[in-house]
Amino acid sequence: MNQGEEFDEHMLSIHSKERWIRKRREVDEWEKRRKLIKKQKETVFFLNDEVDVQLFPALSLLNDMRIVTQYSCAGVSVSDDPLNHSLYAYVTVFDSESTRNFIDYLQRSMRHRLLVTYEPTRKRYDLSSFYIQHNRSFCFLLYRYAICWKSRMEW
Repeated sequence: MNQGEEFDEHMLSIHSKERWIRKRREVDEWEKRRKLIKKQKETVFFLNDEVDVQLFPALSLLNDMRIVTQYSCAGVSVSDDPLNHSLYAYVTVFDSESTRNFIDYLQRSMRHRLLVTYEPTRKRYDLSSFYIQHNRSFCFLLYRYAICWKSRMEW
């Protein structure tokens, strides 16, 4: 492995310049905002690890469909503990043919709500919410589209 190659990521999502500007503005505003803990992070035990309650249904379904997940976080909302969360909701999945097919489907379905990157050296994808204030909807949509994908596969 060459130096620097271990963190090599390829952006697979296509977003307009305006969307990237909005994303940067949200992050800037988040960094300046006073962060109060209103609600502790809620987790549940899943596959030898604790995961966010909001992502559990999607993670469970994805793993049942043999789309293997590795890391996940439901992200931060104004009602959660900002110190115990990632800024974005995200899921890391390992590369496989079924994973690639599912990601293609997600990109067509979730469009501007989804950010997809690929790490070739680790053979894994990171799926995340594109905007920081859409974490709960990302969790819900990921689960919803996983259900739709599974029903298509069962035909």
